[in-house]
Amino acid sequence: MAKTKTAFFCQNCGSQYPKWIGQCSSCKQWNTIVEEVVQKDEKKGWKSSSSSAKKAATPLRISEITNEKETRLDTQDQEFNRVLGGGLVPGSLTLLGGEPGIGKSTLLLQIALKLAYKTLYVSGEESQKQIKMRADRIHPNSENCFILTETKTQNIFQQIAALEPDIVVIDSIQTLHTDYIESAAGSISQIRESTAELIKFAKESSTPVILVGHITKDGTIAGPKILEHMVDTVLQFEGDRNYVYRILRSLKNRFGSTAELGIYEMQGSGLREVNNPSEVLISKNEEDLSGTAIAATVEGMRPLLIEIQALVSTAVYGTPQRSATGFNAKRLNMLLAVLEKRAGFKLAAKDVFLNITGGISVDDPAIDLAVLAAILSSNADIPIEKGTCFAAEVGLAGEIRPVQRVDQRILEAEKLGFTKIYVSKSNKIGLKNTSIQVQLVSKIEDVVSSLF
Repeated sequence: MAKTKTAFFCQNCGSQYPKWIGQCSSCKQWNTIVEEVVQKDEKKGWKSSSSSAKKAATPLRISEITNEKETRLDTQDQEFNRVLGGGLVPGSLTLLGGEPGIGKSTLLLQIALKLAYKTLYVSGEESQKQIKMRADRIHPNSENCFILTETKTQNIFQQIAALEPDIVVIDSIQTLHTDYIESAAGSISQIRESTAELIKFAKESSTPVILVGHITKDGTIAGPKILEHMVDTVLQFEGDRNYVYRILRSLKNRFGSTAELGIYEMQGSGLREVNNPSEVLISKNEEDLSGTAIAATVEGMRPLLIEIQALVSTAVYGTPQRSATGFNAKRLNMLLAVLEKRAGFKLAAKDVFLNITGGISVDDPAIDLAVLAAILSSNADIPIEKGTCFAAEVGLAGEIRPVQRVDQRILEAEKLGFTKIYVSKSNKIGLKNTSIQVQLVSKIEDVVSSLF
């Protein structure tokens, strides 16, 4: 009998060590090194055949490689397609992460039920009856979706060989285990080996595979960091349980942009695609309220109008509070310093609270002017005129700086019925004959005098 081989792995980052140590030298975490059994058997892979040895890769001149556009599989979900870059690429591996209960399994089951392709949905967490109960609420009459409850990769590949599906969904990668590694499911070795087997299957058969990944309390995907390097696309499904809206972001995408955004609304019958998020993110208040401003932002290729709320009040204690939800707190402090230095507003002794409604986070610098407008409106307790929005960046000298794709922002504001938009005087606007009034400003003082 061969001697059992063991190795020591860090449960946090996946680094391997020949012996146990107290602190991982890579991620500096304490007491994360565990011993795992490593079985060095001959691996037969997902499909044992001698033909793979004959198909050894040979080097080609770059001029000889054909550059045909990759055909993508339509998922019948516009938001999912947008985030992926147009659909699923054959042979790709997509990893979807998110908090427990946020709706990862619901989203993928919903896509599997609506697909026109033969889909195998493999669940290691729920029984077939549990999945059937959820499927009845979402889309009961599906003929192309097959459900398998299995955690052993060798058995899964047997069923794949028999069924020959067009798309495979694994829920979740942390529940799988392979015979080649003698450690518990969810361990570093098992996750790495199971993912490697799925990658080999996806690349050799040109079948797209979608994996669900658990996340840790820090918000990162559980398992070794190498898991995110191995897959082609990493998606993050996020949202607040107190809100009905869910946001799908792309953290890594080898076949498209990582700036795209998908928005869903959680309902009893599943997740509804939100095709016009601007109407969702702007509250429909009949009365005028101070401290509210509308910003025209762009996420990927999609222009959005978002509502920014600010509250400025006298500080009760000596140290004023600065709090921002959905916006960078350091940038808020910078903008407040610009207001005080360049425009003469004394806000050093006042609390400032900022919130972007809808529970989304925005990094676009084009919302700077709307943030300042909301703060000034709350400070003076004067509401901003209805039908007004903003799209400009604010510099440290108090100048209003131009932003990219301003024409798209103006068209989106016009489509939603806005009558005036503030943009930088330096922006080159190519639009003609628009019904919306474009107000060109160059300094904060111009904005203040025009608004108030």
